Amino acid sequence: MKFLSGFYAGRRVLITGGLGFIGSNLALRLATEGAKITVLDPCVPGCGGSPYNLEGAGASIRVLPLDIGSPEVPVEVIRESQVIFNLAGEVSHTASMRMPERDLSINTMAQLRFLQAVVAANTGVRIVYAGTRQVYGVPEYLPVDEDHPIHPVDFNGIHKYAATMYHLMFTQAGLLDACVLQLTNGYGPRLSLDVPNQGVLGNFVRKLSRGERLTVYGDGNQLRDPVFVDDVVEAFLLVGARNLRSRIYNIGGPEAMKLREIAIKASEAAGVEPPTFCEFPSELKSIDIGSYVSDRTRILQEFGWQPTTPFAEGIVKTLAYYRGRYGVRPDRLQVAGVAAGLNPAELQDIAESETRSVVGQPSVADAPL
Repeated sequence: MKFLSGFYAGRRVLITGGLGFIGSNLALRLATEGAKITVLDPCVPGCGGSPYNLEGAGASIRVLPLDIGSPEVPVEVIRESQVIFNLAGEVSHTASMRMPERDLSINTMAQLRFLQAVVAANTGVRIVYAGTRQVYGVPEYLPVDEDHPIHPVDFNGIHKYAATMYHLMFTQAGLLDACVLQLTNGYGPRLSLDVPNQGVLGNFVRKLSRGERLTVYGDGNQLRDPVFVDDVVEAFLLVGARNLRSRIYNIGGPEAMKLREIAIKASEAAGVEPPTFCEFPSELKSIDIGSYVSDRTRILQEFGWQPTTPFAEGIVKTLAYYRGRYGVRPDRLQVAGVAAGLNPAELQDIAESETRSVVGQPSVADAPL
């Protein structure tokens, strides 16, 4: 992103959910860009946040353990922010079906209160919201573009869409300068492995990092376009800095892959036996969307963004982050890394630089969403 060089230097940036997977990677990248960063994240159980994600980040990142909907959020933090990246929220689709009111509170009510506070304290500020491809529901066509009908199949998708519309409503009224990134399955370092039912890639990485064999629900022919976290961070930085022509952008990975192919490649990289296949549990089948592939034409045309990390490379980098924490075999990672075009020294740097990770007691639940 040479054309953005220096944009964030000295700018005050607020990141909600900044102790979570994408938020922490975004915060660390912004720190290297010279931004002055404030993170809001109370580390609500099940939402993926952990202070270890930003451990040792330095004085450029200030962390406030506050809920975005809390009146305790300092007004001056919002008022001084020149860009806001809004990544706070519940991430589990299956948990939303078990506890819909909890999901409503986190993904809708808290968002509305936060946006009202932003409008009151910092009218017109640029805010980038982390949406989800789940709002589209079962695709009517592939790849899915931003004009696809909205048919969410779970409470999480409904509530995330409500929050999306809050951002767009305030923008239409001239009170915010917001856009929404509809994210597909993301993966990479700092992906929380102790959050139950957060998605297929989180479950895959958790099992592989412990040396366990993967189980794929269904025949494994469902398509996905996994996107590496570094590519996601690039998208956030771009839309946070440039003039907007549109307000919703789909963010997906470089490849449309079958789940069976994803599971096989990931297993090979970790040196684990090939995956097994079984029937969908009934409680998960009802909210499975089948195949999904993002149409990334809009953000490519308007910003020049496109993902650059192929899955074979990204999964090796992801597993290298957890090497030594569970059972990932260093020798197998080296073989897979070379096959993916990575220098063995680069893998060593990844493993040694990430001294700690967010790995708690793994859940027994595995949700293929």
